[in-house]
Amino acid sequence: MAERMGGRARRLRDEARVQPASGRWPVRAPRVRDAPRVEQPGVAAEDGFGLDLRFRERVLPLFRFLHERYWRVEVLGAHNIPDAGAALLVANHSGAIPFDGAMIVTAVRLADPPGRPVRFLYDRFVDNMPGVGSFYRRVGGAPASYANTARLVANGQVVLTFPEGIAGVAKPFRDRYRLRPFSSSFIRLSLNHRVPIIPVAVVGAEEAYPLLARLEDAGKLLGVPYIPVTPLFPLLGVAGALPLPSKWLIRFGKPIELYRPTRDDALNPAIVPPRELARQVRRRIAGMVGRLRRRRQSVFFG
Repeated sequence: MAERMGGRARRLRDEARVQPASGRWPVRAPRVRDAPRVEQPGVAAEDGFGLDLRFRERVLPLFRFLHERYWRVEVLGAHNIPDAGAALLVANHSGAIPFDGAMIVTAVRLADPPGRPVRFLYDRFVDNMPGVGSFYRRVGGAPASYANTARLVANGQVVLTFPEGIAGVAKPFRDRYRLRPFSSSFIRLSLNHRVPIIPVAVVGAEEAYPLLARLEDAGKLLGVPYIPVTPLFPLLGVAGALPLPSKWLIRFGKPIELYRPTRDDALNPAIVPPRELARQVRRRIAGMVGRLRRRRQSVFFG
């Protein structure tokens, strides 16, 4: 009995190995781990900063809620972001905690059609905060430096930068929407890498976290520039750290291509130094911010 079963098994094995009529042996399907990885357009396979697109999509519902329901962000001009190639999103910075960057990134992701993943730059002190630096990297962040930004734009990325730096979010509420001086690094990047500048104006973040004072000594103990004092924090403890539900507006302006010939002497890099070009871009964004503030009828109800 066993001998007959063994013979039958051998015949079935031999039939399975019959060469097909095409003269080619069937090719074994690759294992899942051997399958080629499909890359998402606009994202380098490996850029060394830790971007995790799957993780980014998993946390999107939280930021979608803040964007669509809590702050009811109105987005204008998203079509000005190029569909391909590198670009620098240059924005005003505001609010004691930088939710403005998160809302700009989310606005591009939720555009119709969805935009490419936006990379953003963050101050190096963020890496001193347990878990925060790792989170920033996984959702697309990179430590702010000229070299890191150049590396990203060389890979064709859309990069968000705040030329005001920490001074933008650290200004008191009485100075809301008064832009601080811009660093000129983004001007040099645009010229050296022939990358367009997309001016971005944000209104709403100042009222979400009205900064009344800064506890700088206490901040140093925690490895951060300061601890913000708002109308509710630290008075109400952790609950006071929740942002206020202000009405937000974000506008993406028309691209500024400094590397192309222009009749506008104010933006001509052949005769205007980078620092002055940065001032010109700052003035343009300040004008955009002013128009958005006039467009918004109410701080909390729009």
